[in-house]
Amino acid sequence: MPERGNVVLLHGYMDAGATFDLVASRLAASGYRCFAPDMRGYGEGARIPGGTYYHFPDYILDLHGILAALKLEAPLTVVGHSMGGTVATLFAGAFPERVAALALLEGVGPPDHAPDAAPDRMRQWVTGVNDGQKKAARTFSLEEALSRLALSHPGVDLGVLATRVPHLTKLQADGSVSWAYDSLHRTLSPTPFYARTLIAFAKKVTAQVLFVGGGTEGYHPPDEGERLAAFATLERVDLEGAGHMLHWTQPAELARALSDWLDRTVKNVK
Repeated sequence: MPERGNVVLLHGYMDAGATFDLVASRLAASGYRCFAPDMRGYGEGARIPGGTYYHFPDYILDLHGILAALKLEAPLTVVGHSMGGTVATLFAGAFPERVAALALLEGVGPPDHAPDAAPDRMRQWVTGVNDGQKKAARTFSLEEALSRLALSHPGVDLGVLATRVPHLTKLQADGSVSWAYDSLHRTLSPTPFYARTLIAFAKKVTAQVLFVGGGTEGYHPPDEGERLAAFATLERVDLEGAGHMLHWTQPAELARALSDWLDRTVKNVK
């Protein structure tokens, strides 16, 4: 058993576990044993069969299975970025005895929805899935992949993005690349996000909780304070200038914040 504990790092939407490399390597150097799985349909994660879909509760089921496969049964540290933060909160609320420390990196959930948004989302989901099934998978050059990534993440240095491209693409036989995620992830989910549900899970969390924000350039829903207040214990760190992809832009500062927090609050994590 590692001296300073196990840390499971959960990636966000359209990301992959491998892009935690800049953070995980630093945590490992501090004595932590890190695991950064690809969630289903991302990176090397398993794809679902035809006629099925990626529903959000599947990620909680997957995390439960991953921990069992790795035999990580003792309370541990779970770190989630963006979408991964929502997954981590739902898991820690459903299985509070399994998580001793919960770190949310810009991960308090997407914007809240009203119930009356559900019918339109269902229609858009059906249309999007049907249209997507008619389209062939796109391939492009590495240069084009970098350009597309830059459009999606304008606040991230181009040099940093260039190091992310190999983690987020798959090389094809002809030298071109494709994105390393199932294109179904580009369709709108049929299930709206309800902040009240997230808050209900957060109230069940017994772990020590750290929220790390990316500063003024990060993602902050209007009800962020209410969501964070639902946790029984909470510390907050803001990495000014890091933005939403703080594990890419300020990995050293983020790893230091995580390590310092764990040293102070969860000395006996196994």
